[in-house]
Amino acid sequence: MMELEQAYSDMTQTLAFLFSIIVIATIALYVLRGIGILTFIPGGIFWLLMLLAIFTGLAYGFAKSRR
Repeated sequence: MMELEQAYSDMTQTLAFLFSIIVIATIALYVLRGIGILTFIPGGIFWLLMLLAIFTGLAYGFAKSRR
């Protein structure tokens, strides 16, 4: 039983880390594109990153609320 709790804990830590990295990358790329440094990145990439951040955030929330 303890191993299962450890597996859930590891999964939530991984999802939290992944969510944080995706949000930071999205914000950084959005700001750099707004300044004009990364103008070649299409808008679809930002939509993809935002959706990925939403889905990983939801997955983290579900994993965190699991007992």
